[in-house]
Amino acid sequence: PVVVIRRIPTDQPYVVRPNASKRAVVFSALLLFILAVLVCPAGLAASSAADAVGLLLFLAGFAVVIGLLLGLQLWLLVSGGPVLAAGPAGLWIKTRPTRGQAIWLPWEAVERIYPRRWGLEKMVCVKPRDPRTGANLGAFTALDSGLQHLFFGTGFTATLNFADRPETEITQALTYYSAGRCRIG
Repeated sequence: PVVVIRRIPTDQPYVVRPNASKRAVVFSALLLFILAVLVCPAGLAASSAADAVGLLLFLAGFAVVIGLLLGLQLWLLVSGGPVLAAGPAGLWIKTRPTRGQAIWLPWEAVERIYPRRWGLEKMVCVKPRDPRTGANLGAFTALDSGLQHLFFGTGFTATLNFADRPETEITQALTYYSAGRCRIG
């Protein structure tokens, strides 16, 4: 039986949490890029348009909406607690990239742990030995896990480059706690 809980326990020997400030920097850069792409042509249009104030108000409103959406995404990614925890008996990993549930995998149930990159995001991927692991975790988790499985080869992933610990430290901790019971890399 698979142990599934709402949030990864923080009493584990090694816990990895998301880093809000690293992700906020990337989201801010994305927002500035979107605004630059929209404001430059809009500025040219506003300089020759009779209703320049209306166009600028529309752009300001659009920027606020995009900023709120990125802020909501940031909140969903960082408010769900730790993304990974490891100990001598096994590891906890989130089953969804945003808020949701976490699954316990003993080291004997883990086939392989490996890094993958998708865009700016570098993830640590945990592939269970049994492909049916996590099959009955709910509809939203199935959707998220299906997309993650498509991109990363598994539905169980945790961020590496947007974590509160360095990537090398996370890899070393997983290697140490797994004690050769699963393949790392």
